[in-house]
Amino acid sequence: MSSSSSAGEGFDARFAAFYLQTATRELSEDLNQVRNAEDFKGDSVSFLVDALRQGANQFSAEDKKRILSQVQDKNP
Repeated sequence: MSSSSSAGEGFDARFAAFYLQTATRELSEDLNQVRNAEDFKGDSVSFLVDALRQGANQFSAEDKKRILSQVQDKNP
C-alpha cells in the first residue's frame, strides 16, 4: 500500500468521524425518537450507523478537504 493511499484512507476516516459526530449532534432528537421506538432492536444500531456513514460518502474529495480545512481553521 502506498503512502498516498494510506494518507487518503486516513483523510477519509477523519472526514467520516467528523461527519458522524456532526450528524448525530444535529439529529440527536430524531435519533432518540428512533432509538426509543418499540420496534427498535439491538441490531438496528448497526443498520443506523451504516446509514449515517453512507452520508459521508456523498461528498467529493474536494468537498471533504474544504470542509475539514474550515473545521481546522475554526478549531486550531
